[in-house]
Amino acid sequence: MKIEKNTVVTLRYQIKDLDDLIIDEGDALTYLHGDYGVIFPQVEAALADKSIGEAFSVTVEPEDAFGLYQIDLMKIEPRHIFPEDLAEGMMFEGVAEGREGAIVYRVTDVGEEQVIVDGNHPLAGVTLVFSGEVMAIRAATESEIAHQHVHNGDCH
Repeated sequence: MKIEKNTVVTLRYQIKDLDDLIIDEGDALTYLHGDYGVIFPQVEAALADKSIGEAFSVTVEPEDAFGLYQIDLMKIEPRHIFPEDLAEGMMFEGVAEGREGAIVYRVTDVGEEQVIVDGNHPLAGVTLVFSGEVMAIRAATESEIAHQHVHNGDCH
């Protein structure tokens, strides 16, 4: 069987940046193939027509992944507006001037007088290299297609 629309695919995968730093890896990523928005379109395109045991590798540019880094989403704020137990890595919702909707900000530095927060995704501006191997392929069920995701034993 080959990977095509409405097949359930299981991958062994690794994601690296261009400096060969491993960002993520796993032995059992399972998704519904067919433009359902589960994985990046470039990765899905690279997997089309592959069979079990075949390897893949594809580079995804920042604008096609988590976006380009936007300097205007980084802010320096006064320390006194944050809770006492604030620490690097904490996240909170806020607004950005000139943008609609809430943005999730990540605290990147906590000083005595000021705090630096960043509304960019941690991988914004990073070119990603996805590679791996196709471990399993099966036809999706009618229910999986209708719900546009893979079902497992405790889903639906």
